[in-house]
Amino acid sequence: MSKISMKNLFRGSLRTKQTVVGIISFILFVSVISFVAYQVTENSVVVNANGKEEEYSTHANTVGDLLKEQGIAIKKYDKVTPSLNTEIVDGLTIDWEQAKEVTISVDGSQSKVWTTEKKVKNILAEADIDVTKHDKVSHALDSEVGKTGQIDIQKAFQLTLVDGKEERQVWSTSTTVANFLKQQGIQLNEFDRVENKMEKKIAPGDKIKVVRVEKVTDVVEEPVDFAVETKSDSSLPKGTKKVVTQGQKGKVARTFEVTKENGRVVDKRLKSEEVIQQPKTKVVAVGNKVITAAVSRGSKPSASSSASSNAGGKEFYVTATAYTANCAGCSGVTATGIALKNGMKVIAVDPKVIPLGSKVWVEGYGNAIAGDKGGAIKGNKIDVFIGSKKQAKNWGRKKVRVKILK
Repeated sequence: MSKISMKNLFRGSLRTKQTVVGIISFILFVSVISFVAYQVTENSVVVNANGKEEEYSTHANTVGDLLKEQGIAIKKYDKVTPSLNTEIVDGLTIDWEQAKEVTISVDGSQSKVWTTEKKVKNILAEADIDVTKHDKVSHALDSEVGKTGQIDIQKAFQLTLVDGKEERQVWSTSTTVANFLKQQGIQLNEFDRVENKMEKKIAPGDKIKVVRVEKVTDVVEEPVDFAVETKSDSSLPKGTKKVVTQGQKGKVARTFEVTKENGRVVDKRLKSEEVIQQPKTKVVAVGNKVITAAVSRGSKPSASSSASSNAGGKEFYVTATAYTANCAGCSGVTATGIALKNGMKVIAVDPKVIPLGSKVWVEGYGNAIAGDKGGAIKGNKIDVFIGSKKQAKNWGRKKVRVKILK
């Protein structure tokens, strides 16, 4: 081969290499320009995921595209701000809050909710559950649920508390009677009692009754009646009584244990007694002397008898009325035991003026025996016995002269 051919061949090969190098250089240039242009046109975005921030550079068009591009799966109840359809711009901040499941138990009835709220009160508001100041909630309303993911609520209800004499309406949650009293600050003393069973669960409308029991010692001084002793006395007319010794009541101190319920006495028991003063026995003499008299009923004194009647003894004037044995409730027997229906003349007297058993002359009546007495016969008064009601009525009331014969 000639030198000219070799030279031309070499030059052609060299031109080919230069062309390839140029093409590759152009491609590299374009790639670098494109890469730089791609990098320059990326948007810088901050994603705040549950309080943790991450910065991303992206060509994604929307918030949803970006999160999908980063492998972040958004669930139904998650909260993304701004919305998933928001267009990406440089410097955009995206807040993503993951929802978590919370169990809410109301008086044992459970429900589950998904929420992005953290505070108890916000979760309950979102679940449309109202709580009052009387309800019992497992967490403070301003606190966070935390890892437990459960809120327990006991709804309060009204019932009646009777504490001694005081009755009032109170709020409580479902619990036992014992715990309820503890919640209400009710202190039971030694003898107090609760009329409800302590282990019983309370319910709306219940009445819890506390009976306040008090036991006190009461000392009472009381009189003691005296005894009455009777003695037979032959010097007194039969049936006549005379007090020999006046009686006097004694005194005893009795100690009682008094039980009160809500201030009212329900029991009183004698514990002991002590005699402070002994009673003094009353002694009464009862006459047993029998007096007989032979005075004819209705007889009028003769002149000689009248004269002898006026012969001696105490003489004075009295007011005289009449009585009869034929009345309702009358026994027909005098205080000295004389049977009036035997025809004897008898007068009722005041024993302090005319001694019982005395023989007495009465003006207009004759000789009689002082054998009776009466509650209305006091002082210078006598009551003459007349068998007929009509005659007794006719006697009326008059002033007469009497003379004690014996």
